[in-house]
Amino acid sequence: MVEVKLGAATVRRIEESYEPNFDAKVFFPDWDPAVVDRHAGWLMPGHYDRESGFLKLSIHSWLVTVGGRRILIDTCVGNHKPRPHRPKWHLMETRYLDRLKAAGVEPDQVDMVMCTHLHVDHVGWNTRLDNGRWVPTFKNAKYVFSRADYDHYLKLDSDPATGPVNGGSFRDSVLPVVEAGLTQMVEGAAQIDDNMRVEPAPGHTPGTIAIKFESKGEKALFCGDILHHALQVYHPEWNSFACAEAAGARRSRREALEHCAGSGARLMPCHFGAPFTCHIEHKGPGFVPRFQDSF
Repeated sequence: MVEVKLGAATVRRIEESYEPNFDAKVFFPDWDPAVVDRHAGWLMPGHYDRESGFLKLSIHSWLVTVGGRRILIDTCVGNHKPRPHRPKWHLMETRYLDRLKAAGVEPDQVDMVMCTHLHVDHVGWNTRLDNGRWVPTFKNAKYVFSRADYDHYLKLDSDPATGPVNGGSFRDSVLPVVEAGLTQMVEGAAQIDDNMRVEPAPGHTPGTIAIKFESKGEKALFCGDILHHALQVYHPEWNSFACAEAAGARRSRREALEHCAGSGARLMPCHFGAPFTCHIEHKGPGFVPRFQDSF
């Protein structure tokens, strides 16, 4: 299990899946095959599968334990969820909750769940199937959602011409939490507690948030899908196929990298391959990831 110390906090990676799962040239419309040879020294085997041409992306949560509180950041795809649009995610059966328990936390002990945005692979474990109904998995937690994202997808989901949205995850993984009265909607920048601050980072979705963490002078940025893959550190102009608004996604990505490079904040992504987290350094007009001494 990956474990990171950040000041008084312990952060553990809770894996759902980690495999070659997206065709690189489809995932990144600007994909340049030459990058494979240019970055071969670090790209394989943790981040790219040369034989298939697929990106090797992790899907995981970050469990932050600080001040006696347990905070789960992004909740992956989830079990038993019908996702025929993504065969690898359709009706999954993973040991995610077992891995959470192995990290020392039962679902009822989670105090807060924070979703960087409301896409299908960031909300799935918000709910679980119970006698044919989707119920909150973390029934004692407050779920932090972006109001901008929620309102955007609620409107689309309510329109028969556009709903259901996000592969049906809005209905089975977001609405049941709202209906249970467990949500804390954030608008704009907001201080969540002594350690966590959220700031708007629109582009990938209209309401994507960056989660900035600080404890005893140590900083981290939980970036969700502001960056999907470590190659975007070298190519912040690359958007994924899933980025809703191209210019905004590029702007938010560069702001995240500038923040990490300028402040020393550790980048905590949800999809990077091993070692799953890194620091960011300036190099000329751009950036490079520093994976060594990650832990």
